[in-house]
Amino acid sequence: MLTPRPRRSRIPWRLLIASSAGYAAAAPASFLSGETLDTAANVVSWVVLILVPILAIVVFWMVHVLPEKIAHKRHHPQVQAIQTLCLLSLVFGGLLWPIAWLWAYTRPVGYKLAYGTEKHEDYHTELGEKARTGQLLPPEIEHLREELEAMERKGALPPTLAKLRDDIASLERTPVEARPAPVAVVAKG
Repeated sequence: MLTPRPRRSRIPWRLLIASSAGYAAAAPASFLSGETLDTAANVVSWVVLILVPILAIVVFWMVHVLPEKIAHKRHHPQVQAIQTLCLLSLVFGGLLWPIAWLWAYTRPVGYKLAYGTEKHEDYHTELGEKARTGQLLPPEIEHLREELEAMERKGALPPTLAKLRDDIASLERTPVEARPAPVAVVAKG
């Protein structure tokens, strides 16, 4: 059977702590004093008044441009609309920014059905440049041609894509020996 331990009094410890608090040395409020303290306070106040708002505006702008950059990177077909929504979000204090963010990450459901592609016009232009320089393989060139033909069946192709389609058709008609040699892509590391 366990016997209870005698309870010690905590009063001596409390008295010791309370009495040692009275002997504490005075702590200086700042390592600066006098005129130096005033000068440092003036410098800090000017930094807070000028630099902090400028940095806040720059960060606010950079965050609100992110959906536009994401949409451009993902070749979203509605990049211009997302860009407009980002600019409107800047005017309205960021209220529209979450909508632009979601829109940049979503795939337009009916866009391919209506226009024959889910990519922006720049995507096809970039692939066309790669095909002209010989960086695309024949299956990739064929896929690009098929995608352009599907877009043409859905409606009129923009003039730049119509020219690209004709260039790809002429590129496919040229013999393999006459095509430009593929360019080796070196990874930066």
